[in-house]
Amino acid sequence: MENPILKQIGTVFIPVSNIEKARDWYCDILGLKTDGEIQFGHLYVIPMEGTGIVLDSKIYSEDRVFKTQAFHFNTKNIEEAFHFMIRVSVSSKLKVETMYSYTSQQFKAKVSKA
Repeated sequence: MENPILKQIGTVFIPVSNIEKARDWYCDILGLKTDGEIQFGHLYVIPMEGTGIVLDSKIYSEDRVFKTQAFHFNTKNIEEAFHFMIRVSVSSKLKVETMYSYTSQQFKAKVSKA
């Protein structure tokens, strides 16, 4: 029997406390317009290349917040990405606490309220 499960991830759901602010922040760092519809009052689908991201305020609760990184964004230049995130964080009053590279193509940022 052939395995019907593909070796791909379709979508990552991210619990967020405020769907509008989360939409604005993710769209800002990804260079996207925020003109997409918030569906059912709690879902926002971020248009991505490859694996999708869905922001969901209905599944948010303090005890369900990610304690470790659930994913990362790829980049071609880790230094540029780091400085970009610093600029975005300053404009959105968030603080980039850590950023590190597994390869020169990837970065993670831990962002918290300033």
